[in-house]
Amino acid sequence: MTTLTIDIRRADPDDAQAIADVHHEAWMGAYSGIIPHRALARMVSRRGSDWWSHAIRRSATVLVVVIGGEIVGYATLGRNRARELSQQGEIYELYLKPEYQGVGLGSRLFAAARRKLADHGLEGTVVWALEENTGATAFYEGAGGRDIAEGVEVFDQKALKKVAYIFD
Repeated sequence: MTTLTIDIRRADPDDAQAIADVHHEAWMGAYSGIIPHRALARMVSRRGSDWWSHAIRRSATVLVVVIGGEIVGYATLGRNRARELSQQGEIYELYLKPEYQGVGLGSRLFAAARRKLADHGLEGTVVWALEENTGATAFYEGAGGRDIAEGVEVFDQKALKKVAYIFD
């Protein structure tokens, strides 16, 4: 019998290619059919290993989920960018490879990201999700998030509503 370990840790620059791979798979899985294809392809192609390496080196907080030595998910987090919301922390992104979704890893990564924000002295958390991304909205609602604000993102002239979930 083989035992696989599950670890959540801060990313280092050597993780850049693996994170880029997760980003590609997760975004194509989550947003195909929601974000226009050309816009989605452009967004994904811009965030290759060099982009991730630079983000990690410039001290962005990136956490990764590692199973048996393979990076299968990531979260990016930091200070809340929406000044009108009182929550101090924000989880900018939380993604898993599609085949690792639905087994509790997202919840573990979400909890670790919230703990990291609290460790940085940031009280309360906000997360934005596209309304049409029902997997994400169900996840954040199931985690106890309250829909407090709405906004719009435009992708190749297609306006999509986004929802802010808060966690105190």
